[in-house]
Amino acid sequence: MSLRLYDTAARAVRDFTPLRAGQASVYVCGLTVQGPPHVGHIRAAVSFDVLRRWLAASGLEVTYVRNVTDIDDKILAKSAEHGVPWWAWAYENERACTRAYDVLGVLPPTYEPRATGHVPEMVTLMERLIERGHAYAVDGDVYFDVRSFPEYGALTGQRLENLEPAGDTETDDRKRDPRDFALWKGAKPGEPETASWSTPWGRGRPGWHLECSAMAGKYLGEAFDIHGGGLDLRFPHHENEQAQSRAAGEDFAQYWMHNGWVTLGGEKMSKSLGNTALVDEVVQRVRPVELRYYLVAPHYRSTIEFTDSALEEAGQAYRRIESFVKRAAERVGADAGAPVLCADFSTALDDDLGTPAAVAAIHETVREGNTALADGNDQAVAGTLGSVRAMLGVLGLDPLDPQWATDSDDRLAQATDGLVALALEQRQAARARKDFAAADAIRDQLAALGLSVEDTPQGTRWELSR
Repeated sequence: MSLRLYDTAARAVRDFTPLRAGQASVYVCGLTVQGPPHVGHIRAAVSFDVLRRWLAASGLEVTYVRNVTDIDDKILAKSAEHGVPWWAWAYENERACTRAYDVLGVLPPTYEPRATGHVPEMVTLMERLIERGHAYAVDGDVYFDVRSFPEYGALTGQRLENLEPAGDTETDDRKRDPRDFALWKGAKPGEPETASWSTPWGRGRPGWHLECSAMAGKYLGEAFDIHGGGLDLRFPHHENEQAQSRAAGEDFAQYWMHNGWVTLGGEKMSKSLGNTALVDEVVQRVRPVELRYYLVAPHYRSTIEFTDSALEEAGQAYRRIESFVKRAAERVGADAGAPVLCADFSTALDDDLGTPAAVAAIHETVREGNTALADGNDQAVAGTLGSVRAMLGVLGLDPLDPQWATDSDDRLAQATDGLVALALEQRQAARARKDFAAADAIRDQLAALGLSVEDTPQGTRWELSR
């Protein structure tokens, strides 16, 4: 393969060579379902969805795993605050996450395991770590001994002596070293009985880091290709995942990929900071496909500042692409032209998923297509349309994909089409009797409603202009 990816562990761009020829295995950290997702959360899902699509477009069979963390300190706290069972709170927010994935066109994972369904695998992993001298049990808790593993800190380039205490439990006095992290947390008085499971060390619940190692191992084996997640997960989550899995004798991830933050007002979008834009709310004022374009167009490792003006600019850029695709499809048919990827597009994505250059290649091809439309060169229109749709498909942005149907009510769409057609008939009648003032007034009224009218050799056509 010619694909090269930035590997966080190597701190460099590396050639991607899958462990198994013709296959790619990917594990991406899903969300902790303590609340509904905001745009910052969903960026990771969109970024790695593009990776998955590009791996598949490159001829690989992709196994893609994205977990659900459905038991956690924050879930217990939030559910208690709202007076509902923890599992009901988790499930409600899991559905909100699924809704956000679906509305933004993120492909369903091959497997989507829940943490609560994999406690036996977690117990087995802890037993291996204890047997190897890398973990220890104290009064129902189980901790990873960071000093027992000389490679600890390798993923993020940190030295053990410079690290702060783990701070993941209120029982640091039980630890051999304050930097040891919890693999398992013993049940505490006042916590719901349903939020604990039986183990050889007593009832309790898993630590966050243990969950992902156990699930990745179950579905992808002891060695897999790519582990992905947000930049904020590098430490401690991914560092601890790698340490415990490799201490247990597994090779674990061969490449580590991390997407950048979405910021709001210069700060990382975060529930704890109170500066979030919930996906459910944003897609009420911005078309979901335009929000996806806004998240896909920048490089996945860059920081995105979330503003209304940036969303509008992204929407305008996408609508230029969409306008060409729909006009070309009307002219030559939606499936005209071979789905050939532009060389510049492929080169861009092979260079660490360089979506800015890939999007630029799409816009350049669209410009060529518009010229062909103006010249009446249907053969060139067909070829360009096939190429543009193929490229947009890789990015999950093809406007003719049923995913991006803009109106769920067919009757409303039919009524709108009919009303606009009636207005255009009146405009045409005014032009026929040379009442150009009336014709212009109709066009201006449609423009005020957000409709752009264009007179072409094939007749008058209209489209949404905003």
